[in-house]
Amino acid sequence: MTDAATPSRAEILQGTLEMLTLKALTLQPMHGWGISIRLRQISGDVFDVNQGSLYPALQRMLRRGWIRAYYADSENNRRARYYEITRDGRRQLEAQMAEWDHASRAVNRVLRFAPQGA
Repeated sequence: MTDAATPSRAEILQGTLEMLTLKALTLQPMHGWGISIRLRQISGDVFDVNQGSLYPALQRMLRRGWIRAYYADSENNRRARYYEITRDGRRQLEAQMAEWDHASRAVNRVLRFAPQGA
């Protein structure tokens, strides 16, 4: 249970899921479950991406041409849909990372602002 001061994992991911997924796919092509596991591992268990959020995001990215999909056997010899980032996806990721960097620096400036004499 979280209190009002602690953002839930879904709130943390809102607006960043596509960027994080594209970044994960720069490592290697992965199936959806693998993407969610990788994001949880890399984030130190902070990001727990549920399938109900991930698969609609993957479909949006497919439509936009940022990723492509193909079927292959998974680690446990089951047929799975794998996703890989495209050239357009890499460009989109770079743009989103630049926007994130710009916005996060601005948020930090606001949070660290201390008026003179306060």
